[in-house]
Amino acid sequence: MNGLIEAKEVHFDEEYLHVKLKDDRIISTPIKWYKPLQKATISELKDYKLICMNTGIEWESIDYHLNIESMLENFIKDVA
Repeated sequence: MNGLIEAKEVHFDEEYLHVKLKDDRIISTPIKWYKPLQKATISELKDYKLICMNTGIEWESIDYHLNIESMLENFIKDVA
């Protein structure tokens, strides 16, 4: 991957983690890929902050960090 992949917003539904990127693309991956997120409550999931110049997501209450670029790479591997 070249350049920064920056998040703008994070949303959830029953099955997916949706990350809206700065350029308005949306990456959606199954929450079951991320065991700590799968076990988290809705309140904990909503309690995130963007970190590292918006290239990562942190859920401090469950001590979990997710890199947006690795999320996209996993998505690409899954659809390939």
